[in-house]
Amino acid sequence: MSVDEETPQSEKVDGVLTIHLNRPKAANAIRPDDRNALIELFQEASTDHEVRVVVLRAHGKLFCAGADVMKLADGRAKNAKRTTGPMKTIMGGAQRLVASVLDCSKPVVAVVQGGAAGIGAHLAYASDLVVATDNAYFAESFVKRGLVVDGGGAYLLPRRIGMQKAKEMVFFGEKLSAQEALGLGLVNKVVAPEDLDEAVNDYVQRLAAAPTSAIGLTKRLFNESPDVDRAGAFTTEAMAQEIQSYSLDSREGVQAFVEKRPTEFVGW
Repeated sequence: MSVDEETPQSEKVDGVLTIHLNRPKAANAIRPDDRNALIELFQEASTDHEVRVVVLRAHGKLFCAGADVMKLADGRAKNAKRTTGPMKTIMGGAQRLVASVLDCSKPVVAVVQGGAAGIGAHLAYASDLVVATDNAYFAESFVKRGLVVDGGGAYLLPRRIGMQKAKEMVFFGEKLSAQEALGLGLVNKVVAPEDLDEAVNDYVQRLAAAPTSAIGLTKRLFNESPDVDRAGAFTTEAMAQEIQSYSLDSREGVQAFVEKRPTEFVGW
């Protein structure tokens, strides 16, 4: 299989942009070129008015085993004597990928089957909604390779499942089952593999018909809320309310309520 054939695939249909990780024989491990392609797709989705929701999926039995270890080892060897070289690589790579999901103005639904490890798990943590199969699991495998957690893991994980459980996962590199993740609020739904598509479609179709700009602004408010004080949060919320008040969907929502009819949101 050629490199071109293994790059992430994407398809846009009826307002839904579906992105597939496409290296099933390599457990969908992400190489630098794959990472850059994903960043570009999320950034384009953020500004594309035709996109109402983004779905992140993977071909094969596993969601994503993390970064490509062979590429990582090669990079370590080449940059061993460069001060701040690895730091720049991580900040411009894995962290930028996670940021592209967090900053995407459209809701992102992650579909996790099998394993999600390292940066693969962080892609799920960064997504807005997560649907997982009952055989899925999440793992922070950095310690097993003698590495410090990267790709925004130290930022995301404590905020998602609490400090003590986050430390336990990272210190020992143990797997977190789908059911455990559901109990901790890390995923929204856990279903049998044969019910996965139906569960995903339920979320996707509802989001595709929703007021996209309102959801995008709300997403930003929620993502920023752990890092700001009350005064800052209240000010940003008021600004978002004013911005959305000028939208077509805001007008449609009010008009539909007055006329006692279903809404027909256009996404902006």
